[in-house]
Amino acid sequence: MYELKICKEKELSVYELSNETSGSWLRVVPERGGIITGFGVENDEILFLNKETLYDPKKNIRGGIPILFPISGQLENGEYEWNDKVYQMKNHGVARNQPWEVRETKLDETKATVTLRLVSSKETLREYPFQFEVIFSYTITKDELHIDQVYRNASDEAMPMYAGFHPYFKTASKDLTYQTDAKTYLDYNNMEVHPINHSLNLTEKKESLVLRDSVRREISFELPELKKNVTMRYGDEFKYIVLWTEAEQEFICVEPWMAMTDELNRKVELVMVEPGKSLHTSLVISVK
Repeated sequence: MYELKICKEKELSVYELSNETSGSWLRVVPERGGIITGFGVENDEILFLNKETLYDPKKNIRGGIPILFPISGQLENGEYEWNDKVYQMKNHGVARNQPWEVRETKLDETKATVTLRLVSSKETLREYPFQFEVIFSYTITKDELHIDQVYRNASDEAMPMYAGFHPYFKTASKDLTYQTDAKTYLDYNNMEVHPINHSLNLTEKKESLVLRDSVRREISFELPELKKNVTMRYGDEFKYIVLWTEAEQEFICVEPWMAMTDELNRKVELVMVEPGKSLHTSLVISVK
């Protein structure tokens, strides 16, 4: 049976859904952007987390699974123009910098779910001039994490977005082989496109790599230290996988994005949600 524990860590509320029998767990911190900070399978933690950045509200969290909304990546000069007005927005959007509301928790023998909600506010409207409601349901089973998403436009005009996720997978290896049907990647370190015909080594890479031409919305890779294989399956809206790491840090980020960085300025692949409508999509992370 799954259990729910709510505890305080440095004045943050941590929701932990866990099953002692299966050795699985999920930890979520609503106040810090609705972020997942821990995901366990067979008593092994799958995610990297720098707790110092979690506890410092002035820092971007390094670790867990940050939520990227309404944009993924950066904007040139940190700004964009919409309807003849210039707005400034931080990297990866507004959602990861806002407290989320816990709407519901459900527990049974085989799974557990916590549902979070974020609505637009005066603060978000300064960066992103759209009324919205975003609902995430995190569900954990024995060896899977399901993230069901609803992005609702409460404005009276079409709402542009390109959401994404930023999972930090725990591994010291920077040279992994990815099972994907993508044939090429863009290297943001030199803006060159290369074929994918071997493992992708991020050891000397300061900037990210983007797998850019996949058809199947699925990617797999092994975490060598745990001898576990991770498979990510995601909705059709997520066209790209971004790979990134930091030197001397024990993680690899494998990130599903709906569009590439700075898309809010290019305006070529924006996902447009019509007034009063919602976009429903999902991400599933399986660990075997």
